[in-house]
Amino acid sequence: MGKRKKSSRKPGPAKMKVPLDTTFTCLFCHHEKSVTVRIDRKEGFAQLVLSNLTEPIDIYSEWIDAADEAENAAVAECRVLYRVLSQRAPRAGDR
Repeated sequence: MGKRKKSSRKPGPAKMKVPLDTTFTCLFCHHEKSVTVRIDRKEGFAQLVLSNLTEPIDIYSEWIDAADEAENAAVAECRVLYRVLSQRAPRAGDR
């Protein structure tokens, strides 16, 4: 009995690992490449980092929106209070 013959085929090229994306589009504001993923395999955790995309006009717009929302909430509260007060029965001394 003899030895098995070596295969005449040479090994193929090593497969290249395609690196995964680490930057993504924000799901809330839809800004391109605004979310970055950092993975620490040694520590066993990952974190998402949002890049600072706020411009002065964005801050002003957010402030105006918050002011409008607060005003609308105050107006709605006044309307509810007015309805409650207008539905009360008149007092005995008021007749």
